[in-house]
Amino acid sequence: MKLSMSRLFFKIFLWFWVTVIATGISLILTFILEPHSIPTQWHASLTDTARSAGMVAIEEYEADGAQTASAYIERFESETHLRACLFDLSGDPIAGGGCGSFADTISHLTASRTRSAVSMKYGIARVALILQGSNGHKFIYATELPAGPRAAVGFNRNAIVLQWGVALLVSGFICYLLTRYLTTPILQLREAAQQLAAGDLNTRAGVGINRRNDELGDLVRDFNAMAGRIEELISQQRQLIYDVSHELRSPLARLNVALDLGRERKGNDSAFDHMERDLDRLNEMIGRLLTIAKLDNSSTPMQMAPVNLAELVSQVVHDAEFESQERGVVVKLMAEKQHLVRGSVKLLHSAIENVVRNAIHYTVVGSLVNVLLESKDTTDEFVRLIVRDHGPGVPELELANIFQPFYRVADARDRQSGGTGLGLAIADRIVKIHGGSIHAENASPQGLQVEIFLPQIMPDSLDSPSRISA
Repeated sequence: MKLSMSRLFFKIFLWFWVTVIATGISLILTFILEPHSIPTQWHASLTDTARSAGMVAIEEYEADGAQTASAYIERFESETHLRACLFDLSGDPIAGGGCGSFADTISHLTASRTRSAVSMKYGIARVALILQGSNGHKFIYATELPAGPRAAVGFNRNAIVLQWGVALLVSGFICYLLTRYLTTPILQLREAAQQLAAGDLNTRAGVGINRRNDELGDLVRDFNAMAGRIEELISQQRQLIYDVSHELRSPLARLNVALDLGRERKGNDSAFDHMERDLDRLNEMIGRLLTIAKLDNSSTPMQMAPVNLAELVSQVVHDAEFESQERGVVVKLMAEKQHLVRGSVKLLHSAIENVVRNAIHYTVVGSLVNVLLESKDTTDEFVRLIVRDHGPGVPELELANIFQPFYRVADARDRQSGGTGLGLAIADRIVKIHGGSIHAENASPQGLQVEIFLPQIMPDSLDSPSRISA
């Protein structure tokens, strides 16, 4: 795989070092800006070190004066790179340079009325203590001493909490930005994949993301290419079904004419009756194929109007009585009140009729087909239509497939019942055109239950016109 600075590896590598550097800088700033104090267990060690150096400076001062003491302090500073000063008891400097930097420590010493004062700044301990010379005079000696890393950061609980908090906050924020950078295209790609799986073949991943020059950009571009190819193939397949179905109408019409001529010449024959049934079945199949092709391909807006779903379902059940009586099946309708939906009466009638006829075909002879139309109340967003038969049901793994064209669980059974595997496919497309959903599940103890959900018209939207594509 060819790598360049725009690839994902180098971006993650760069983000890692940005996180390390930013966290380190924040810790250093916290360490510098935070007021520190020396733990009490370190005071004795620091004051003993300062006392030793301070007594030497006082001895030099008492022996040869301030100039000699200053020379000693200068040697001390050059060797240790730490400041030191000798003051009289009133705080006036005697020897040393830069003594003003100890003003706060001296003030703290005189204000506390103790013999020593210790503070820390920038990781350096500042010690001031009162020392007595050999002649009985008292002096103040102030010096800087390295406190060591343990004294700098180790024993102040509040400092530890602050420093760790800052480190976690900075690193967490940078990791959050990195996560957003990496997961945003993945989430958008997932959303596009869900829309594609739901049947929206026009969906594509984000336009801005496919301009990225890394592996995620390649993935998005490959996904969009795949989605475009799938859309092209399915469109060609639908168009092929439509064209073939349409072209079959003419030879089918000629076959019907030939059948009538054969009856006129040969008279009634059982073979002609069998041919007529096959031609009728073929004609019905072609009609359903054309319906599916039109539902899949057409985008012409169709005027919708309020439809009384209770009356429509009642009409479908009444029309199905003749077919159900032949098998000794009773279709029982339960619809307590009116339910208004917005849509096409013709399409909705076809969808509901296909579902009800499918239930009549597969329910046990002499049993019931229950049709229930309900909603919680008039403010409920959807109205639910349930059609339940008492047949053998469908294997669980095949429930989602029964809404695909030509899908049949048992070919022999469907052929005996006259099914073509297109009725539920048509119902599925019509329901989705109306903004609803349809699914099937096995009922207990046996049978198949198909549920249709359609958006219910709210009372305040009865006068608003709308259109759908069909």
